[in-house]
Amino acid sequence: MKLDVIKLDGGKAGSVELSEDLFGLEPRADILHRVVRWQRNNAQAGTHKVKTRSETSYSTKKIYRQKGTGGARHGDRNAPIFRKGGIYKGPTPRSHGHDLTKKFRKLGLKHALSAKAKAGELVVIESAESEGKTAALAKQVKDLGWKRALIIDGAAVNEAFAVAARNIDGLDILPTMGANVYDILKRDTLVITKAGVEALEARLK
Repeated sequence: MKLDVIKLDGGKAGSVELSEDLFGLEPRADILHRVVRWQRNNAQAGTHKVKTRSETSYSTKKIYRQKGTGGARHGDRNAPIFRKGGIYKGPTPRSHGHDLTKKFRKLGLKHALSAKAKAGELVVIESAESEGKTAALAKQVKDLGWKRALIIDGAAVNEAFAVAARNIDGLDILPTMGANVYDILKRDTLVITKAGVEALEARLK
């Protein structure tokens, strides 16, 4: 598929041929869902913790005699049925991550790129370079109509462009190796540089 290439000032810069294997697939929600779920689960801290019966601060003294009270038999105030007692089978620190094959992760990225292309939310720019001035870049982004955009550059991000972009709300930039399904799908516009297109095709071939 062919797509026009633009400059950051809005001018035309020719066109680029996009691989059908990356940008021409029929997007599948089930594949995208599995990859996003894998990403978010791996990002989850899993540090939630409650105190068990052995960790609460009450005395371990038996609270009243075993027989003759007419009430239930108890040892100490740390029992789970008492207020501020230990929690029974509560959460403990653990990893929420699970495995997903490299082949499937690569397939998910292809479907995410294809989803953006099919929705008309894919833009190819000549390059992502700037003098490092936020105001100038913000004006260009506004003129182009990008509100929530992700820019994917080549192997490395232009340092001056990254400095200019970091204070612009709704604009993020990643190198090719940082491209991922979650970040692509949560933005309204996906912007890829010509170097980024070449690097993605090499990474996902």
